[in-house]
Amino acid sequence: MPDKKELTNREDLLLLMQKFYEKLLADASISYLFTDIAKINIAHHLSVLVDFWDSVLFQNNTYRKNAMQPHIDIHRQSPFTNHHFTTWLSYFTTSVDELFIGENANQIKQKAESIATVMKLKTLYNQ
Repeated sequence: MPDKKELTNREDLLLLMQKFYEKLLADASISYLFTDIAKINIAHHLSVLVDFWDSVLFQNNTYRKNAMQPHIDIHRQSPFTNHHFTTWLSYFTTSVDELFIGENANQIKQKAESIATVMKLKTLYNQ
């Protein structure tokens, strides 16, 4: 594996999302949320995610949608569990750590944990 590098741009975010979704979609305990419930188009979804993380991490204002609402809608169709959040965060963190080092890598992991916590509160505990 090549040396890890700093997370610095949209291309890095795309690489991260590709690695992350490889893991998510290979795990039947969570992949069905993306393939059967949300029925994502992976190329489109990765593009949206890059915009989202570009806005969150680099403040580039490339994502202007409500990130929470689609997740609430999916939760209504097929309720999330603690396992889903734990799995999602584990794969995210592992993907970051496999590819990147540095402050932005640490920040994106912290932001992912915060986002997962808020989403968990708004879905699991806000019935």
